[in-house]
Amino acid sequence: MKSLSFLYESNKPVISFELFPPKTEQGNLHLFEHLRELINCRPAYLTCTYGAGGTTRERTLEVLTAIRSRYPHIPLASHLTCVGNTTDELRAYLRRALSIGVEHIVALRGDPPKGEISFKQVPDGLSYASELVRLIVAEFPQIGITVAGYPETHPEAPSSAVDLENLKRKVDAGADIVVTQLFFENMDYFRFRDRCDEIGIRVPIVPGILPVTNLTQTRRITSMCGTHLSPRLVRRLEVYNDDDEGQYAVGVYYAARQAEELIAQGAPGIHFYVLNKSRATAQICRSLALFTPDN
Repeated sequence: MKSLSFLYESNKPVISFELFPPKTEQGNLHLFEHLRELINCRPAYLTCTYGAGGTTRERTLEVLTAIRSRYPHIPLASHLTCVGNTTDELRAYLRRALSIGVEHIVALRGDPPKGEISFKQVPDGLSYASELVRLIVAEFPQIGITVAGYPETHPEAPSSAVDLENLKRKVDAGADIVVTQLFFENMDYFRFRDRCDEIGIRVPIVPGILPVTNLTQTRRITSMCGTHLSPRLVRRLEVYNDDDEGQYAVGVYYAARQAEELIAQGAPGIHFYVLNKSRATAQICRSLALFTPDN
């Protein structure tokens, strides 16, 4: 199997999850405990990211290898960024990913390492995700490719028009799927989808959703990626400042309604940023009738 884009050709919404490699063995145990419940949500595929600057890249392959051994039927995708990698190192990673059964890559430029404020190309490296897409298409044609889209515009882009041109460049280079950065107002996705269509981007535009279960944590995440929290959601969460379960209930309800509207309005599926937890995402999938309990 090369591309996962065929999954989006049916009329059924495609559900996928993004994981990240834990930093500790205890975190690893927790991940696989939660993964059992996430698998019951019947994800079409799983993706695994790694830290800024490639700090957990080896762990990403270890996690994907472990998932492959436990759940051999589920397609897997690995993130891959240009940060800190020579072209030969990128090729080596792609060969290793293929060797463990990963046949799809989320191709990204990547964020600067901690302590740095701007992206720096390494000697004999790549500067743009579009270059990484071209490398994969030219040398690893058996690998499918997902790229990132930004409904609220990439924080480094000089304008939304330039940002969209960059996305089209990635798709024209050979990307099969666009998964969006997280967002909290569905109109941002709908406008983004329409603008993609207007300039000829014809691949699936998959909305990325983060269920908010802790306002402080979510504020930290959104500050790093340039996403704006919905004032309406913030007001509801602030009612429960000292009540973790209250914030959880508000966040799950909001994300479920967000996903429901997106699917009703033609989104090809939902990509959940699950933060290696299952409870909130599984509850949302239940509400969307996407959950299959263990026999």
